[in-house]
Amino acid sequence: MTQAPTPTADTVRRLVRSLLKEGAAATPGPEVRPVTAGGEHSTWWVGTRHVLRLAPDRDAAVRQRRELRLRDLVRPHLPVAVPASVAHGEWAPGLTYTLDTVIAGGTAEEHDVSAVGEADLAGLLTGLREVPVRQAETLGVPRTPPRSLEALRRMAVHAAERLTAADEFDPARLLQLTPPGAAQLAAQPGTAVLAHHDLKGEHLVVSADGRVRGVLDWTGTAVGDPAEDIAGLALAVGSGAAVRAATLAGYGARPCLRGLWLARCDTVIRLADRLEGRDDRPLPLLRTQLRRAWETILLERVTELRDDTGDDGEP
Repeated sequence: MTQAPTPTADTVRRLVRSLLKEGAAATPGPEVRPVTAGGEHSTWWVGTRHVLRLAPDRDAAVRQRRELRLRDLVRPHLPVAVPASVAHGEWAPGLTYTLDTVIAGGTAEEHDVSAVGEADLAGLLTGLREVPVRQAETLGVPRTPPRSLEALRRMAVHAAERLTAADEFDPARLLQLTPPGAAQLAAQPGTAVLAHHDLKGEHLVVSADGRVRGVLDWTGTAVGDPAEDIAGLALAVGSGAAVRAATLAGYGARPCLRGLWLARCDTVIRLADRLEGRDDRPLPLLRTQLRRAWETILLERVTELRDDTGDDGEP
């Protein structure tokens, strides 16, 4: 198989000059510099107004083509901005690019989300639920089955034992989630919605006043468990804010608590993997996400899920 080319600053500069038509050879064109935040795309800042994302392989190119169509589908349903492409095509044979306008603001890792920002997040969750699933699937958006919370709980228990030796986590905290509790928090049939599936802090554009202004990177979007987005928000903005936003969006106790425990188990497993060299994410970020996910919230203190809990998650 042919090795995909590695984009360089010169590659990006030539592509950008042709797209923005900043003509003469003597004109240097806008400054280009790589974005250091994560993501599977090779991503470059282009001046102050654009960002260029280059798909590094054929699978990423397929997802990027789908993302361009998906953003147009979700945009009318959301109260926050979705990136708009000013140009797209191929930067190498079979490998796509999109040149997007920058959404002004920082990230949820840089700015705290305010109470009004939580309402923005509620609007995001509400809007995603309103996107017609059939239309999304017509665009090629995959359907993802819900994860087993009990299987994740068992993995987290083993990971927590490994973290004990490093003095990173008290494994007794996981005793709050029992096997019967995990079974009660299983995803309910018929609740699948369009989920962003990667609502981490760097994908939320947040202004200095705490408003959520936009959501980036829709390449991982899937039709599936809405609790995955609640879990993502717990990692990005904390469990309290995530559950308040989800409740404001109309989600009941079951999906909120399911999202909370998905996030908690994930953070324990990822931190253990990082300390053992199986994960390359920044250690400070993983510790921060662990702290956010394990915030104690009022809902888990007052809610007792019964066997007759309805599909809407209300006990």
